[in-house]
Amino acid sequence: MIEKTATELARALHSGEISSVELTKAYLNRISALNNQLNAFITICEESALEQARAADTRRAAGDSSPLLGIPLAHKDIFCTKDQITSCGSRMLHNFTAPYDAYVVERFNAAGAVMLGKTNMDEFAMGSSNETSFFGPVRNPWDTERVPGGSSGGSAAAVAADLCAMATGTDTGGSIRQPAAFCGITGFKPSYGRVSRWGMIAFASSLDQAGPLCKSAEDAALMMNVMAGPDRRDSTCAELETEDYQAGIGQGLKGLKIGLPRQHFAEGLSAEVELRIRDALAEFEKLGATVIDIDLPNNHLSVSAYYVVAPAEASANLSRYDGVRYGYRCEQPVDLEDLYKRSRSEGFGEEVKRRIMVGTYALSAGYFDAYYRKAQKIRRLIKNDFDTAFNSVDVIIGPTSPHTAFTLGSKTDPVAMYLEDIYTIAVNLAGLPGISIPAGLCGGLPAGLHIIGNDFAESRVLNVAHQFQLATDFHRQKPALKVN
Repeated sequence: MIEKTATELARALHSGEISSVELTKAYLNRISALNNQLNAFITICEESALEQARAADTRRAAGDSSPLLGIPLAHKDIFCTKDQITSCGSRMLHNFTAPYDAYVVERFNAAGAVMLGKTNMDEFAMGSSNETSFFGPVRNPWDTERVPGGSSGGSAAAVAADLCAMATGTDTGGSIRQPAAFCGITGFKPSYGRVSRWGMIAFASSLDQAGPLCKSAEDAALMMNVMAGPDRRDSTCAELETEDYQAGIGQGLKGLKIGLPRQHFAEGLSAEVELRIRDALAEFEKLGATVIDIDLPNNHLSVSAYYVVAPAEASANLSRYDGVRYGYRCEQPVDLEDLYKRSRSEGFGEEVKRRIMVGTYALSAGYFDAYYRKAQKIRRLIKNDFDTAFNSVDVIIGPTSPHTAFTLGSKTDPVAMYLEDIYTIAVNLAGLPGISIPAGLCGGLPAGLHIIGNDFAESRVLNVAHQFQLATDFHRQKPALKVN
């Protein structure tokens, strides 16, 4: 039962085939058996999960048929959860208990979903491998000597290993889509502003976006029906009425125009991954789509621009962690300056400190114009490239990552790690929706197919992914895990 998609579980719960309490216990048992191997969860909420499951069964017995009622999920530990630890994968917040629920958590609670726990992540969402977490690295269920991707690696690994039916994640430069690709699941980043960031611990405020990690595009649509919508508490949240994303995924692909960016099939792309993407494009052509070569001429500048903009925003957002109000505080400071310096030096990990220093430098007097302002101009050029492309195509398709999951500890050079998101970062800079879905295996490891849409074209992106999954079974492939 736990291998089913959330959509299938919703039907099973509605028919009475299984209760939410039974389903929740099955997932908790699975977590107990496998989490020591994978390190996917930081916090497991067994008592409160069973309480939520009992409440969901009571609601269902009273006639409530909400689609996600009683479905067990996990939240990335970047979302504030009332009365539960919200660590953001860091020492700085390792003992922080949030006094309120994030918007995303509120919405899933109202829908009756069951929170199994909080998933591991790169510290403050800074990383592409889930190796920077204060709580240790997450391991990929397909090969526990490999990374699951980051920063939402804990959520991706949990879904792939059937530790939960679905999970939330955040995507600043590819942190939903890249781990989805590495773990062989579906990961969706909505348009910037489509989902409220209220109560989501900030990394880079103009780039961060919450989204679903799940087993199918159909599940992503189910989750988006809960997550999406305006929120007056978040000034960057779009004032747009929500769509019925499930209703929008039943359309055929005849006449669909797919853009194939030449820049995504250049040097650096694994031959095996390219073959899987070419096979997927052939499948789309069978479904009635047309493939058109396009150019994204400024795509090669996206990583450079991102690693100025994102650290600059991070340096501002993380200045609030000073050892005074909440979070880690050094022992026996001699004065206020010592308190600030040692609390931050001891509380932040190496990657976080590296990005704070880069961002502070880029924003400093004398360098703002040379770096930050120039990066923002490049960001505009990247968005213009996408706007031009979408004048002639409906979606853009390519690989999510240039290769499959790499081994733990194999990338020690920060620049090499930054290049892991080479195909995904431009989508965040432009604020567009993008989804990664499984495209088959390369040497026993999943490869990800990346589908990008125009501004707020979530329904189209989800429909294209869903139609592909109706015609293939790659999203049904499972890792072979040994349960202790």
